[in-house]
Amino acid sequence: MYPLYEAAGRELTLLDKAPGHISPHLHQAVEFVYVEKETLELGVGRELYHMEAGDFGVVFPNRIHHYQAFGGPGGRAFYLLAPASMLSPFGNEWQQRSPRIPVIRREDVPADIVNAVYRLFESTKEEQVARQAYVQILFAKAMTRLELADENGQEDGDIVYRCVCYISEHFRETVTLPKMARALGVGSYVLSRVFSGTFHRNFNQYLNETRLDYACSLLMHTDRPVTEVCMEAGFESQRTFNRVFRQFCHMTPREYRKEMMAAGRSAAHKSDPLCHSRSARV
Repeated sequence: MYPLYEAAGRELTLLDKAPGHISPHLHQAVEFVYVEKETLELGVGRELYHMEAGDFGVVFPNRIHHYQAFGGPGGRAFYLLAPASMLSPFGNEWQQRSPRIPVIRREDVPADIVNAVYRLFESTKEEQVARQAYVQILFAKAMTRLELADENGQEDGDIVYRCVCYISEHFRETVTLPKMARALGVGSYVLSRVFSGTFHRNFNQYLNETRLDYACSLLMHTDRPVTEVCMEAGFESQRTFNRVFRQFCHMTPREYRKEMMAAGRSAAHKSDPLCHSRSARV
């Protein structure tokens, strides 16, 4: 799952993996997350919400969000990204609003939500009608437990949105904080505070993670040489690429490609390979 503005979201996306770190990103889909084992931290905007096993979270479209995990091994979480078209019976007014608190605690999660989550992951792409019905159950039941509020349109939120969009469009180029600040018409200090306050990392860390996400996707889905992947992802040198890769994945790019190809052969349908690999190691 890339930390960028995703124009996609026309199909239902299901991810079943260990709770782990996923960098700040936004997309046009409604995102549901159900924690089955261990714990997960859901960050939406500048707020961080702790999730225990059995908790259920909902992130509305175009909201900056990220995940962090500090639990032990053996954790499991289900992520579901549903396009707005699957929620058409509910109208579109909700797309201008967001939950005040996006997490429903275990004791308040209706049994229908838990059942729908498992049914969705047992379903196949051919069962489109059933999938849409289960997604609508998730949304309808969640809305009875969530309090919605109008988007406030604060300038800080707009800056966060523009930061994510700018990085997603320019990460393969030579990007610096001052250059980005000039392009967005804000001060470097303001941007620095956005990264530390909202993204919980500095500018260079966020940029490298974005490049790394893209590089991992190329390693997994193409046979392009590692040196070519490095340059395509925007890293200034092979040495920097290898260092960053080892820092986050605890293996070399070639080892990652070999491991992900092996995992893909045994369970290609189960999870996003990048998030699965990194969540197990961060």
